[in-house]
Amino acid sequence: MRDLHETTYPDLSRLTVVPVTLKEARAYVTRHHRHHRAPHMALFAVAVGDSEGIHGVAVLSQPTVRMLCDGWTVEVSRCCTDGAKNACSMLYGAAWRAVKALGYRRCVTYTLPEEGGSSLRGAGWTCVGRAGGGSWNRTDRPRVDMAPTQVKMRWEMKT
Repeated sequence: MRDLHETTYPDLSRLTVVPVTLKEARAYVTRHHRHHRAPHMALFAVAVGDSEGIHGVAVLSQPTVRMLCDGWTVEVSRCCTDGAKNACSMLYGAAWRAVKALGYRRCVTYTLPEEGGSSLRGAGWTCVGRAGGGSWNRTDRPRVDMAPTQVKMRWEMKT
């Protein structure tokens, strides 16, 4: 397996979409994401990089919300960068193009309310309102909350 810290693309003078395996994307998220672990399940991932290496990844999976599991919808479950300029917007744009090419009709993702969403707006996504929030912990299914539990903002792209 490639070590993403060692992976360089000598022919890339500027940030561009590059291939990445799910294993590599999960490792990147584990090292860099502010408030989430890497997702356990995923369909595929995309990355952006340049001659210095990988600067961000987006991991796509089946929707976590059951009502969105219609066979036509995919979720960007993680988008993680090292802060490289325009990396998030490039990842969201590449994710949507890949989703459309695979025949899906909608892609969703979520942000925390304090995250402005400029990268999503820059990639053409639409904020469709507040969603979710709360704990996954239940009396009959105890869980330890490892991520923020407040209400999120749902964003989507659709055909």
